[in-house]
Amino acid sequence: MIQLRDKASGAPLGTISDEQFQFMVDQLEEESSADTDYYINGPTLDMFEENGADPTLLAALRQALGAREDMEIVWSRA
Repeated sequence: MIQLRDKASGAPLGTISDEQFQFMVDQLEEESSADTDYYINGPTLDMFEENGADPTLLAALRQALGAREDMEIVWSRA
């Protein structure tokens, strides 16, 4: 399981499965192999949806983003 947090506030965003996390890894750009954060925004989440994202993952990320234009999320193994 993977724990997601808001990078700016440290607030927990929830836990996702290894499969959901792998989907994110496959969709997003990593700056290095040690990278533990990702930038997301509305268009990114729309792309996830178009590419078949798990509805639960998509809902959690949309809820985390809320009214913000963008955010960075940090992940760690739970």
